Amino acid sequence: MQEKENSPEEKPEAVEAMVTIKQAELEALKAQLAECQNGTLRLYADFENTRKRMERDKQEFVKYANEKVIVEFLNILDDLERSVLVARSKHQDYENFLKGVEMIMSRILDMLKKHGVKSMEVVPGLSFDPHCHEVLMQEATNEMPDGSVMEELQKGYYLGDRVVRTAKVKVAKEKTE
Repeated sequence: MQEKENSPEEKPEAVEAMVTIKQAELEALKAQLAECQNGTLRLYADFENTRKRMERDKQEFVKYANEKVIVEFLNILDDLERSVLVARSKHQDYENFLKGVEMIMSRILDMLKKHGVKSMEVVPGLSFDPHCHEVLMQEATNEMPDGSVMEELQKGYYLGDRVVRTAKVKVAKEKTE
């Protein structure tokens, strides 16, 4: 038997196959499809609800994250208020008032240290670092190198290894005569 070859005019057409299935099978497949679609919608709704709940929880966490630190500061503020009241009622006892204020400062420094805050060490003659220092003043001098820190005007602080407040400094500027 010889096979028939396709001539150039006769192009093979795509034949669409018909599949026959029982009506019961068709209905079962339609039900399964509907169930899958409903499941997908429920999963999407659950995902959206979870995302919204996580966003609310995150906002709540950020809102109250510093609550313990604030409570500690409020206790220190109470001590400071008591010191001021005592100083107002006993006008002559400035030594004890000063001692009380120094104790409060010590409590604040201890609390900050407990939370990972440490002060910067700024030494006169140290080279100016824009990441840690902020220039408030410049002074023309030949006693120190140009751009070196002459004096710390306000302490700077780190939280861990991040600068949370730069040190305010006076910087030497080469004196021109």
